Amino acid sequence: MTSSRIILPILGVAVWSGLCFWAGLSSAREPAATADVLLSTSQTIIGQPISYPTQTPAKVTAAIITMPPGAKTGWHVHEVPLFAYMLEGTLKVDYGAQGQRVYKKGDSFMEAIRAPHDGENMGPEPVKVLAVFIGADGLKNTVKIKPPQSP
Repeated sequence: MTSSRIILPILGVAVWSGLCFWAGLSSAREPAATADVLLSTSQTIIGQPISYPTQTPAKVTAAIITMPPGAKTGWHVHEVPLFAYMLEGTLKVDYGAQGQRVYKKGDSFMEAIRAPHDGENMGPEPVKVLAVFIGADGLKNTVKIKPPQSP
């Protein structure tokens, strides 16, 4: 009788401790959501203030742009704000008088608005860019233009 009086409480404490331990582990094992900020800015890559189209209704378009090695976008402008995130490759963008920028995998930026530019895949692998256009119905996201004249 004495041994059962001692064993049962010890067994109860052991079971309770084990349950508490496993409960703590199970909640520690569950993945938690995180947020890694890719970009937080109020300006485009060339220093323009970001302004949103006032037309309604608003329209957001997300696309993955793929460029094979050596490909160029051709000179163009964006009529709406554009967030870009480099998924793969190396992209050189010529902004004319505003200079050139080189973007690599993992880079993010707010593209120039209504400023002529031309992109080129400079590397041996395809370029992939996640492009998120923040526009409005009736506005084109991208407009092809003639190359600017050199000074």
